[in-house]
Amino acid sequence: MIDVTLTVNGVARSGTVERRRTLADFLREDLGLTGTHLGCEHGVCGSCTVLVDGTSVRSCLMLAAQANGLEVTTIEGLAGVDGLHPLQQAFRETLAFQCGYCTPGFVMTAVELLRENPSPSEREIREAISGNLCRCTGYESIVRGIALAAELAR
Repeated sequence: MIDVTLTVNGVARSGTVERRRTLADFLREDLGLTGTHLGCEHGVCGSCTVLVDGTSVRSCLMLAAQANGLEVTTIEGLAGVDGLHPLQQAFRETLAFQCGYCTPGFVMTAVELLRENPSPSEREIREAISGNLCRCTGYESIVRGIALAAELAR
């Protein structure tokens, strides 16, 4: 067992975890942040994507112990007191989801994209989300949602 302390969505959080416990399991089971979804648990689908120190990571592949002392942002940490994060709002407006299971991973991936490239082309959006899988939408509405968020932020 190992003690971990990390900042999750702006709040210091601590716990004692098995050394092999994933960050995804720590977030979901220990902290109750179930917006981080587990799909493949092999890092392929992107449903578990969170930001660690601002960089998108697959939380199913990262150990909770590796996040010790770091800042983690989950989908629950995006919305502010004024309402939804612009990406969440844009996904809502463009209906960039069907079942919604993959949506948190796409949003977290897009947060990093738009921070690094506030005006991405459609090709750049598609490239950025190429590591996230969706079985429902065909990606068109997701690309439109990210493009709308970029437009609204300008």
